[in-house]
Amino acid sequence: MPNPARHITRMTIDDAEHYTAEQRAAILASYPEHERDARTKGLPQFGSGLVFPVHDEAIACAPCAIPAHWYRIVGLDFGYDHPFAAVSLAWDKDADVIYVTAEYAERQQTPITHAGAIRPWGEWIPCAWPHDGLQHDKGSGEELAAQYRRQGLNVLPEHATHEEGGYGVEAGISELLDRMKTGRFKVFSTLSGWFAEKRGYHRKNGMIVKERDDLLSATRVAVMMRRFAEMKRPARRHAPGQAGQWTWA
Repeated sequence: MPNPARHITRMTIDDAEHYTAEQRAAILASYPEHERDARTKGLPQFGSGLVFPVHDEAIACAPCAIPAHWYRIVGLDFGYDHPFAAVSLAWDKDADVIYVTAEYAERQQTPITHAGAIRPWGEWIPCAWPHDGLQHDKGSGEELAAQYRRQGLNVLPEHATHEEGGYGVEAGISELLDRMKTGRFKVFSTLSGWFAEKRGYHRKNGMIVKERDDLLSATRVAVMMRRFAEMKRPARRHAPGQAGQWTWA
């Protein structure tokens, strides 16, 4: 069970700053390939329970400017004692590649704080949310999703479901893993929180361990609802000297 009095900090060989880059490379090369992540990153070996048995390097990409014609959606994962989390996705429909471009996670804060951190990503971007957003706040009686809508986020009217219906976790996990293995899912390499969750996301007795998975849950929700992603449209303004006429800015 999660305990707020305990915290796990996972360090990798890259955090051992007393090694030079050359020494790190030599240490890495000294281990068999199948042991490298376990020995240098503290990760379970492949096949020992990882939900996403894919190397970070296979899905990491350098941050880039997001083309205007890519579709955008944000995924939310509600929480208080465990972190509230959000991720921003960009979808290149032509290549059918989804990119995780931004992350946010914070514990024990209010909707006004969380929404303030997310709005700079783009207030127009649709926000997908899980079914627990239908729960009512004990103090105000207002639905969780409605609280974020009131804070200016473009929260979708219905909770996340698969296109064919339902919101099963395993189906969402399967789709993410398939995308990772086929090069259709990328994550900006600067998103250290996302990669930390991915490295520790595992199964026990065949069941997914629901701990430290907030950013991953937000990602799964957003991918599930990508059919509602939108492309940014230019703002409209009055055409000069033509009352009642509009033109694109």
